[in-house]
Amino acid sequence: MPTSINLRAAGELVVAAETNNMIWNAVAIDGARIFVAGPRWTGVNGPAVAILENGKYLRPFPSAGWNDWKPGGDPAQTFVNVNALHRDQQGNLWVIDTGAPTFGGDPLPNGAKAVRINLSSNDVDRVYHFGPLAALAGSYVDDIRIHGDVAYLTDAGRPGIIILDLITGGARRALEGHPSTTAPDDRPIVLDGVVVCAPDGSPLKVHSDPLEISPDGRYLYFGTLHGPWSRIATRLLDDSSLSPDELASYVEPWADLPPVGGAAMDRDGALYFTDLAMNALRMRAPNGTFSTVVQDERLHWVDAPTIDNGWIWLPVPQMDRVPLFHKGVSKIVWPIRLFRYPLSNLKIGD
Repeated sequence: MPTSINLRAAGELVVAAETNNMIWNAVAIDGARIFVAGPRWTGVNGPAVAILENGKYLRPFPSAGWNDWKPGGDPAQTFVNVNALHRDQQGNLWVIDTGAPTFGGDPLPNGAKAVRINLSSNDVDRVYHFGPLAALAGSYVDDIRIHGDVAYLTDAGRPGIIILDLITGGARRALEGHPSTTAPDDRPIVLDGVVVCAPDGSPLKVHSDPLEISPDGRYLYFGTLHGPWSRIATRLLDDSSLSPDELASYVEPWADLPPVGGAAMDRDGALYFTDLAMNALRMRAPNGTFSTVVQDERLHWVDAPTIDNGWIWLPVPQMDRVPLFHKGVSKIVWPIRLFRYPLSNLKIGD
């Protein structure tokens, strides 16, 4: 079955695209263009990053060469294991590459990187390599958010935050091993009433993972996949003169969120997050109240959503069903779908 784009309505959820060729956990929108990505360890053979072209085909993006990494190849200029996409306000697409070809493995030398693609030219205009002091053994560089000339990235493998200077390219770590970035023991990931376990049979632990920046840029909100979320002022994260203990003293509790697949914040500060246990998209209003936006059994492990032009886009990779977590046997219910849902008719609390 070919990949297809359509606007086949299913209630208020709209099936925007579906495929049997790729497991996508990330999406980015640029006008009429839809970009998708997925990690290598899901076990499929599609491109690491693709553009949905002509409504039918997954074309490697930005080129076949960038999607052609193989064991023994150069990891510096190819995608080894992509985990996230992010479109910034300057018309760039950011591709976050963990650099580790296997789940839980170590990043290859020059493999862990953030790749910036100019969407006007469709060319890679800069590659930020994190290096061994920012991407450690066991690191899984997860996602990115940007404020001014600084980018913040979470590390789901080795708990901490990576702070990237977009001018110099220098990267450093913060909140290393802090409780706010470390997966707790008492908040398992549960789907369909079953605890999700790692390949070794222990409960899966995902350290610092989702993150957002407040609309005014003052705060970084972040947490482990398991929750809860914390916040810290971006000006403090940007201050490299603070000692680790000084910086840690400024971390504040923010929201007691459950395990989430991903989140997106709108211009008003409402946080939309995917509640894994509920198969739902929920929302934390700026006043701290919670509501369920849409709940549907097809929303099984929605990963990183994105908001664009009044819609929220919801990739559904069914991550807990990939062969890695079931002794090599896939539990995926095909096709993999990308939904979108209108947010323009929602009223948000003060």
